[in-house]
Amino acid sequence: MNTYERLFGAGPRGILISGVLLAVAWKLEPLSGLPKITDSDLLRWIVFSLSIAGALALAIWSMISLPPDKRGAALVTTGAYRYLRHPIYATLVSCFHFGLAILLDNWIYLLWAVITYCIWHWNIASEERLMRRAFPNEYEAYCKKTGRFIPRLQSFRHR
Repeated sequence: MNTYERLFGAGPRGILISGVLLAVAWKLEPLSGLPKITDSDLLRWIVFSLSIAGALALAIWSMISLPPDKRGAALVTTGAYRYLRHPIYATLVSCFHFGLAILLDNWIYLLWAVITYCIWHWNIASEERLMRRAFPNEYEAYCKKTGRFIPRLQSFRHR
C-alpha cells in the first residue's frame, strides 16, 4: 500500500465521480421535466443544515478515531469505525449528498444521490481489497460486524 493509498484511499476518485455526475444532473435538470421535491424553502434549508451538521460531526469523529499516521498501518475498529467501515465516505454519501439533493429541490438530484451511493460501493472495493491483504482474518471479521456506510444493528451491541 503506497502512501497516497494509505492516506486518501478511494476518496478523491469518488469525489470526482460524484462531482461529474452532479454536473450531469445539473445540465439535465431543465430537460428532465421532473418536479420540485417540496415547495417549502424552510424545510429544504432545515434538511440541508441537519445533513451538514451530521456530516461534519461524523467527519470530525472519524478523523479523531483514525489519525493519518494509523491509516493503512493499523486496523482501527473503535470510535466511528466501530459502527462504520467507511465513516468519512459515509459523511458524503449518506449525509451530504442527500441533504444537497433536497436543497437543490428536484427529483433528478435525489436520483443523483442514489446513483452516487451505489457507485461509492463499487468505488471503495479497491480500498477494501487492500485492507483484506493487509489484515486478512481481522478485516473479514470486522466486515461481518460493521456496515460500509450504514451501521448494522450488531455494531451497537456491547463488546
